[in-house]
Amino acid sequence: MIRSICVFCGSSPGLRPDYIDAARRFATAAAARGIRLVYGGASVGVMGTLADTMLELRGEIVGVMPRALVDREIAHRGLTKLHIVETMHERKALMAELAEAFVALPGGLGTLEELFEVWTWGMLGLHHKPYGLLNTAGYYTPLTAFLDHARDEGFVRAAQRDMLITDDEPEQLLARLVAR
Repeated sequence: MIRSICVFCGSSPGLRPDYIDAARRFATAAAARGIRLVYGGASVGVMGTLADTMLELRGEIVGVMPRALVDREIAHRGLTKLHIVETMHERKALMAELAEAFVALPGGLGTLEELFEVWTWGMLGLHHKPYGLLNTAGYYTPLTAFLDHARDEGFVRAAQRDMLITDDEPEQLLARLVAR
């Protein structure tokens, strides 16, 4: 039973309302299952929506943010818990320690870097936690096509590619993660 999921997502809202809606729906599904969410700690963008929704639903939401980003990313002050760490490495390590699974919602380079790091850790056997990608409004379709291309070209093994659970719907992605 998964009780805690680390969510990687953008501090920007993106250009489509679908991205914000997906964060609300994912948080709603997690709160309904009593799952705690761990995320980057910001009060803005997709991150802020995820946190605000969890708080509105009385769910548990834990942020982890490096001290240097507290003002820049506008740290959320109403979280269940906000951990302030010194470095990005500490941030990612603590987020991973606090979670039993990982999900990437729409986001930018930081989101991708965080997802690829936990995926690599999983491939190396450093953890056995499931991870998923929420492909809201086709946001990650070009990335998944590239990942399939990397597999087809022999740079990613099929078993490694299959480790990444991808779904268009927040509720279905959550159900698939919990089933692993």
